[in-house]
Amino acid sequence: MQTVVATRGEQEVGGLASAQEFSANWFAAYTNSHHEKRVAWHLAERQIESFLPLYRARHRWKNRCEMNLELPLFPNYVFVHIDPRERVRVLEVPGVQSLVGFGRTLAPLPQFEIEALRSGLGQRNIEPHPYLVIGERVRIKAGPMRGIEGVLVRKKNNFRVVVALDVIMQSVAVEVDADDLEPVANRGGRIVLPPGFAAPPNPQTQPCRPL
Repeated sequence: MQTVVATRGEQEVGGLASAQEFSANWFAAYTNSHHEKRVAWHLAERQIESFLPLYRARHRWKNRCEMNLELPLFPNYVFVHIDPRERVRVLEVPGVQSLVGFGRTLAPLPQFEIEALRSGLGQRNIEPHPYLVIGERVRIKAGPMRGIEGVLVRKKNNFRVVVALDVIMQSVAVEVDADDLEPVANRGGRIVLPPGFAAPPNPQTQPCRPL
């Protein structure tokens, strides 16, 4: 899996390309570190639809001063809603390094996941979480993120569902009530482990992410 580096010449495609390939989808733009908000601003200035999910965190500085901050939920990523033929417009934005994909083909993110994130932000306690690949899978059955599946973990006395966006190999933890969850049948030989178990990604797994 490689970073997609587009040129203007690559936008010239033959008439045999499918209509689906040229429909607008959500894609992940990989940005310079700490440039996510600036990239989102530039995208808005160029009238390119984007989505930068943020979460609130309290940061303590070395002088013991504390401050509430809004930080990117997925560091180095801003989501853009574009026709793949418009990718050069995104790549020209200052701070954007690449678009995530396989070779020259962009990797779209499911519309459902983006809409669920948008609905859940501000209504549930969401924070970044290490990316998980195995664990006990559950489905949220009520609320704005209904239908989203993830891995069940526990933090102190609260249940959280770790939702993975596989395209960018990132995860977030969503605080939920136990009554809002239902188990998901084991699929594809995935190992089912006790709640709270978290393992790092398999080092042999090749992620779909920029290189």
